[in-house]
Amino acid sequence: MNPRICSRRHLLCSSSFGLGSIAASLLFKSQGLFADDRPPIKPLLEAQHFDTTPKIPPRPAKARAMISMFMLGGPSQIDLFDPKRELMKRDGEDFPGDIKYDNAAQASRKIMGPPWKFRHCGQSGMELSELVPHLQSIADEITLIRSMHTGVNNHLPSVRALLTGREMAGRATLGSWLTYGLGAETEDLPPFVALTHPDGLPIFGGETWGNGSLPSLYQGTLVRPKTPKMFNLDPPSHLKGGPQRVQFDLLRQLNEQHLSEHPGENDLSARISSYELAARMQLAATDAFDLSQESAATIAMYGIDQKKTQDYGTRCLIARRLVERGVRFVQIFNNGQSWDHHSNILKALPERCREIDQPAAALVRDLKQRGMLDSTLVHWGGEMGRLPVIQLAHGAASDQMGRDHNTFGFSMWTAGGGMKSGHVHGTTDEFSQHAVEDIVTHDDWLATVLHLFGLDANELKFRIGSRQISLVEKAEAKVVSKILA
Repeated sequence: MNPRICSRRHLLCSSSFGLGSIAASLLFKSQGLFADDRPPIKPLLEAQHFDTTPKIPPRPAKARAMISMFMLGGPSQIDLFDPKRELMKRDGEDFPGDIKYDNAAQASRKIMGPPWKFRHCGQSGMELSELVPHLQSIADEITLIRSMHTGVNNHLPSVRALLTGREMAGRATLGSWLTYGLGAETEDLPPFVALTHPDGLPIFGGETWGNGSLPSLYQGTLVRPKTPKMFNLDPPSHLKGGPQRVQFDLLRQLNEQHLSEHPGENDLSARISSYELAARMQLAATDAFDLSQESAATIAMYGIDQKKTQDYGTRCLIARRLVERGVRFVQIFNNGQSWDHHSNILKALPERCREIDQPAAALVRDLKQRGMLDSTLVHWGGEMGRLPVIQLAHGAASDQMGRDHNTFGFSMWTAGGGMKSGHVHGTTDEFSQHAVEDIVTHDDWLATVLHLFGLDANELKFRIGSRQISLVEKAEAKVVSKILA
């Protein structure tokens, strides 16, 4: 190129409608930045109004509430739910195929069979590990999905995929979408509640119960694991009764006047609604968290009378009491990512199971005996499973070995809310590495949950300016009909 005739800048400028524009169009299309061929969204003629009043679902619904026990870190499906004879037979041998490691520096190719025994449970004959004896006792009540797949091999993107439908940040979670679509059956409690661990928040904090681009009215409400469960529920003694009512009336008038001067301000409207909810919660929340009303038999069933299961049992029982009072969605979290067993799995996995197995099974049993299981969807699972080979953390001893991440084939279980009972769905390959039959992606799972609540994943949308967003955005997402009762 002769710079006197044509510089590089001149060449790019002169070819702006040539190769450069073609490359740009391909890039924009791959990033979803082009307008599509669908008809334009009509402009709104009236201001939108958002609330959490109960709404009738557009289709027949099986579930009216959901309790999700989310096990951040990735419980090992190999050791809990998905026994493989080939792994047991070839324990200690070199793995014969390809493996996608998350931490290649600590990886090995040595096969690690499950160190714990499995047995056939209930009339269904479902195989479950000896680490979850209480789950074994309710095998005929659950659907065990052995073919989960997100395919994004680390914690944060996989958590986002299962809770928000995409791996990117800033999107609304399942609980927010359910409360946006259906509201709640109570005006005195938050429609979406997050119950956290006494030792700390889950690894990704408030993102796991965030409202994303939905109005902040639909964000999950954090309930503390320690007393007080919520701060400032009780008014000061000098304000109780009449003085507080007068104060609330004045505050309501000021808020209504301010909102009328700022129409369409969703955050302002949500904050006003949260103040009004806080006032109503002074009695309702105190009652919901008061376990002294429960029988000794119920307390023992959840393991609240034992140190090891006291915390998780308490939170599972509170979850039942919340949905019993009209809360739409309750999510129970572990601290950090305590199911992430890259090392010390021989000790740490049994410890985690002892903490949650009895309370989780008790929740299902309690809901059933109260006639609530048919309408309450119960979920147990994490964002991933584990690999079939040993991970050794920097040359650790054999008793410190663990397993690396696996998001290509893992397990979770569900109960009630329109799910089949005593049913096993899907399979992984002979090493429990990849889901191979009746695969359930995160999009399929979310579409199925919405379906159980009478909502259509293709129709539940929220408008932001000239575009619409949804929980499930992939057209190929399907309702998993084989797991539905």
